[in-house]
Amino acid sequence: AAKKKKKKKKKKKKKKSGAAAGIVVKEPSVKPPARGLKDTAFVDSYVKTGQTDPPSIPVAELFQKTSTPFPIGELQNYTLESQTYREASDELRAMDRMQEDLYSKIRHASEVHRQVRSYAQSFIKPGIKLADMCAKLEQKNRELVVEDGLTRGIGFPTGCSLNHVAAHYTPNPGDDTVLSYDDVMKVDFGVQIEGRIIDSAWTVSFNPKYDPLLEAVKEATDTGIRTAGIDVRLCDIGESIQEVMESYEVELDGVMKPVKCIRNLNGHSIGPYQIHAGKSVPIVKGGDTATKMEEGEMYAIETFGTTGRGYVIEDMECSHYMKNFYAPHVPLRLPRAKKLLGHINKTFGTLAFCRRWLERQDGGSAAVNGDKGQQEKYMGALKNLCDVGIIQPYPPLCDVKGCYTAQYEHTLFLRPHCKEVLSRGDDY
Repeated sequence: AAKKKKKKKKKKKKKKSGAAAGIVVKEPSVKPPARGLKDTAFVDSYVKTGQTDPPSIPVAELFQKTSTPFPIGELQNYTLESQTYREASDELRAMDRMQEDLYSKIRHASEVHRQVRSYAQSFIKPGIKLADMCAKLEQKNRELVVEDGLTRGIGFPTGCSLNHVAAHYTPNPGDDTVLSYDDVMKVDFGVQIEGRIIDSAWTVSFNPKYDPLLEAVKEATDTGIRTAGIDVRLCDIGESIQEVMESYEVELDGVMKPVKCIRNLNGHSIGPYQIHAGKSVPIVKGGDTATKMEEGEMYAIETFGTTGRGYVIEDMECSHYMKNFYAPHVPLRLPRAKKLLGHINKTFGTLAFCRRWLERQDGGSAAVNGDKGQQEKYMGALKNLCDVGIIQPYPPLCDVKGCYTAQYEHTLFLRPHCKEVLSRGDDY
């Protein structure tokens, strides 16, 4: 009888490995409708991991079923001469292996980002309402990461800034802006797992006349990534980015315009639950000559190019807000402000949020609030929280009207023996 039981057990095991047979790996075949991506970009690129089309299997479950680890990002060696020894150091490789747990989280988040953006690239077309686009992208983000409040979910609101607006725009409730053929849109969204945020962005355009602008910014971002590394001065990265960016020009309506860096926008270090963790990576030369990158840091390398003046100001209605990471304890008098702050603390913590999320049934997180999270008549309370310094508003950042701005961004991690460009994909 014992032998029979063993046989039964073995058979059962076989069935289990057959469950992975429900996963069908295919070759991607559908090209994106927009420009600004590599030739290797496919909007169904996730099918090569066994994902369904459209994607519906949570990424963690998908890789569990196929018993494969999350994909490793693009690895680059350190180019600074004083750091080249790292590549061959056994000691540093051993240190690196001790961090596998952290690497697994950030690679998981990166794979979610890649699959969500591939899916988004399939429906971002002229005529789509930006509010619908953001809702669809964010819903897929929640599904694939299996949103669970502060444990994992969306890193920050989906930016979809158009033309002269460079960053920090997402539609507020009631905003019916529609994407048109001649728009240049920066799509910037994030995924977080246990506070580790993957921040990556690309530019969408349909008219080929903007190609040189997009090419300039893509090249500048890649140059910034190549230059980055342990012990590299942040100002040196800015200088290398500017040199590449400003070697391009673009012809608009018969006029040649130089592509300029937007000098008051920067890349940034990223900390747990902290999208801007204190260090800024400039995209022009000059500035702080002392600060360097250090081992174990995570950075968002992003560059912005413009046909305008190369300087942005805050303008238009604010949609992005974030709790100050070092928020003071302020006694609040307004009951509504207390209630809203309680909601923000449990739903978003120190992660960024937007007004659209506050007005959802779940108030921004179904895992935390169920369908009873919707905030009503919150604008006065939100203003009060901003006035006392607990919440920081981040209004849209705009160059001069009539110009066009573009952005590309990747997240990288400075590992002991190499740097890993986590968010790199076949698309950009």
